[in-house]
Amino acid sequence: MTDTPVDLTTRETGLVLRDVLGPLVAQGAIVRRPRATAWAERRQVDRTARRLLDRLRSRYHGAPLVVRLGARRLVLATRPEHVERILVGSPAPFTPAAWEKRGALGHFQPDGVLISPPEARRERRPENEAVLDTSEPVHHDGDALVAAVEREARDLVATVEASGRLDWDTFAASWWRVVRTVVLGRAARDDERLVAVLDALRRDGNWSWFRPRRPWLRAALERRIAEHVAVAEPGTLAARGRDRDGADAVRRQIPHWLFAFDAAGAATFRALAVASARPVVRERLLAEPVTTGRGPAVLPYARGCVLESVRLWPTTLAILRDATGPVRWGARTFPAGTGFVVLSAYFHRDPGRLSFADAFTPEAWLDGRADADWGLVPFSGGPVSCPGRNVVLLLASHTLVRVARLDLVVGRGRYLARDPLPPTMDHLGLRFGLRGETAPGEAVAPTPTPAPAVA
Repeated sequence: MTDTPVDLTTRETGLVLRDVLGPLVAQGAIVRRPRATAWAERRQVDRTARRLLDRLRSRYHGAPLVVRLGARRLVLATRPEHVERILVGSPAPFTPAAWEKRGALGHFQPDGVLISPPEARRERRPENEAVLDTSEPVHHDGDALVAAVEREARDLVATVEASGRLDWDTFAASWWRVVRTVVLGRAARDDERLVAVLDALRRDGNWSWFRPRRPWLRAALERRIAEHVAVAEPGTLAARGRDRDGADAVRRQIPHWLFAFDAAGAATFRALAVASARPVVRERLLAEPVTTGRGPAVLPYARGCVLESVRLWPTTLAILRDATGPVRWGARTFPAGTGFVVLSAYFHRDPGRLSFADAFTPEAWLDGRADADWGLVPFSGGPVSCPGRNVVLLLASHTLVRVARLDLVVGRGRYLARDPLPPTMDHLGLRFGLRGETAPGEAVAPTPTPAPAVA
């Protein structure tokens, strides 16, 4: 093993662009592109990427891999200790405000904590942690938050029972009603225009610096958010932030909260697919009590299922950092502005390190195995890890348990009923039906489940 990063050859760089970085960009870093995600599943692009990175890691004895893209230089981590150094060393000397991220998120949340300069971050990060109750497994407003989940899940269950079908569009509509309610209040529940504007800006964000800004559209988003913040009732994140830090401070952070909750919905939907294909998983979910007598339950197994969903199929395809100053790594020194990259799917499914690499193993999040591994970072890690982890898991786990009450069959059940699980899964193409009725169709025909082989 060596710690000194090595420069890839021109040919190797081309392979990394084609098989690793290209598919990540094609699918959409900020909002997924349906045709690209369907293509990625058919090709099982994460399997191809893993094989290439395994070869390069072996060829260069575990050294970080340096990819040159014109004037831009990216250092790809290849071992968990590299991940630990990058994440523990954030926000300095490894800032989360990477060049690509500033270009992408600047379209819709230029004042978000994730891409804030150091002075603003020192103020905004504590504000976020206070509103999101980062340290608490159950948010102080958990009763109100979970009540919104219960209402929408009840309506969703009734809809599916009446139609006999569940797809991503139906689930996402329900999930967004939950998100708008818990973030902005009851008046925002049906404000679908808000999400439409946000998604338009997120699609711009997929192109980072290569798409012109639309300040008039961002102003429209900010106006809608400000209107909801002004009337948000107690028990919402907006009201908690408004009453603590002021309306302007919380308004700046809300676009990122909404963006993050979208990824949580995708993870929940994938976990539901696995639970629908595995009766043992579903039965264990249904056995968890949703209340404790003193408020919402933590639901450790359901949380483990959501975390496994993110581990197996990361919603953040790559964790990006930029050097804030010269960084000494092994025998080399990299200048400020050098990019450092953690490819989530590669580390999350490394069979050389994980006995459960391609298996659905929620228990790993209950017994401490997963949390002890720096290669497993579903919510990033270190000082700038996601401050909304616990509130996201609270809503996602309670949604999963309630929707799992439906006896669903998933169209891809034969690929999900056993291990190893396919490396790439397009949640946009999942189709469910009620067990005993006509089997749901498959929007995409996945490749056969492979043998064991981006935050």
